Amino acid sequence: MLRVFGFLGTVITMAIGMYIYSLQVKTLAPSAGGGNPEEMATITGVKNDLIGIANAERGYLASEGKYGSLDDLTAGKYLTVKGEREPYIYNVEITSSSFRATATRTTKGAPAQLWITETMEVKSSN
Repeated sequence: MLRVFGFLGTVITMAIGMYIYSLQVKTLAPSAGGGNPEEMATITGVKNDLIGIANAERGYLASEGKYGSLDDLTAGKYLTVKGEREPYIYNVEITSSSFRATATRTTKGAPAQLWITETMEVKSSN
């Protein structure tokens, strides 16, 4: 009987995880008219760049005791990402206790912005 509950708990946990994953994928997917593979690859690249920036911020905070600007991160070799991935440009806003790395689209299309904060969760506007 205990094994059945353990198995059910595992199945339920996996279902919840897959549901959350599907929500994040939907949020980051291009608009209905622009779902071509190249566009999706660009958005995936931007998402990975933002995660890289967030990881660099964590490393910078650990060694410097504060969050750093995009220039600080690249100068200190915490980050090798350039300031853009066409058609997105990157910006980092910092405070004493938080950061927000934003990718803003310079052309028409969706999403217009993607961002990540110290929560390490990539979000997007539609």
